[in-house]
Amino acid sequence: MSMTEDEQIAQMKEWWQRNGKPLLTGGVLALALVVGWQAWKQYEVKQAQGASVVYQQLLETSLTREGQPDTAKVTELAGKLKTEFSGTHYAQYASLFVAKVAVESGKLDDAAAELKPLIDKPADHAIGELARQRLARVLAAQDKAEEGLKLLDGEADEAWKASREELKGDLLVQLGRNDDAHAAYEKAKSSLADDAAIGGLQMKLDDLAKGDA
Repeated sequence: MSMTEDEQIAQMKEWWQRNGKPLLTGGVLALALVVGWQAWKQYEVKQAQGASVVYQQLLETSLTREGQPDTAKVTELAGKLKTEFSGTHYAQYASLFVAKVAVESGKLDDAAAELKPLIDKPADHAIGELARQRLARVLAAQDKAEEGLKLLDGEADEAWKASREELKGDLLVQLGRNDDAHAAYEKAKSSLADDAAIGGLQMKLDDLAKGDA
């Protein structure tokens, strides 16, 4: 038997009482999640854009008549990147730049202080490996080649293998361990294409061979 119009309305009201509120709540929650996600993505884009502008300004500090960075400006802009844009890659790029300026100014302790945190918590693998190799060079310049070698223990990813092994060789030469240095240089050479291995790396191998002659 078919329901009357009043019975159909009563049934719809009953169904809404059971299911309407949960559906409405779920819909509002879903909408809030979508809006929140979009707002977060817009925030990330704005952060990246803002950080990019400041980082470009940081690089431009080197464009002085003397060719030397304005150290006061470097400190100001790097500080801004680290505080206002700490969640971006640009903050760590700033530390790499500050470390470079410090090395050029002979402030090796300052350079080491900038690089160490990047090794502990890098924004990505490339930054971590770059910081590791640069810190090893800083340590070598401080006559701490043994400490530098410890940083280079283990195998690097294929993209970084040649540069890490060549750097190991440089530090081993500094320590007078020429046989080990030769092995490291050969390992670096084997990681490169034949044409890429011609140049400074081959010259280092040739110099070691002359020394053994």
